Amino acid sequence: MAQDLNQDYAGAGYNKRLGFGDRPALVVVDMVEAYFDKESPLYAGVEENLESAKRVLAAARRAGIFVAFTNVQYMKGGADGGMFIKKVPTLHIFEEGGPLGAWPEGLTPRDDELVISKQYPSAFFGTSLAATLTSLDIDTVIIAGLTTSGCIRATCIDTVSNGFRPIIVRESVGDRDERPHEANLFDMNAKYGDVVAEAEVISYLEGAAAVS
Repeated sequence: MAQDLNQDYAGAGYNKRLGFGDRPALVVVDMVEAYFDKESPLYAGVEENLESAKRVLAAARRAGIFVAFTNVQYMKGGADGGMFIKKVPTLHIFEEGGPLGAWPEGLTPRDDELVISKQYPSAFFGTSLAATLTSLDIDTVIIAGLTTSGCIRATCIDTVSNGFRPIIVRESVGDRDERPHEANLFDMNAKYGDVVAEAEVISYLEGAAAVS
């Protein structure tokens, strides 16, 4: 069945690889304590994905590429969450000052790394990210973070929609359920970007470091 599905997608013209460009940036999406604290309503059991993201972040920093982090943050009361927070009331845990919006140990932005606080799934929607990446001549966006079926998918689609090459690091993204996780990895790889193994991404970044 899987082979038939792959053949069907290939026959439709999907699964073409975009490949890496020459000017990468790393965007770490919403890797905050809400998904790692076992007392949190959003705990997702994605600790292995966090460790992978730490390794990719370390490689990105060694390479000296541009790094951005996103988190979700709402005003008190959540009025700026619009229909999204009405659909998912649990998102009120991200009201400003809440502890579950904190960065996990080992994944804290540096002073020279961009932090974008967003209210909706995509790292691009309603933010300055596209303009910032364009001004830096970035052509490739390496994506790590949470969750695969939500903010990663939305960010991937907006990455390609804004003219950048999306590279989704397979081991560095996760979800609370393997079914939407795998389905969305399959679909993103087919239509919007490249789902690439951590080892290949790190090798690419090591090459970028050698050139710079």
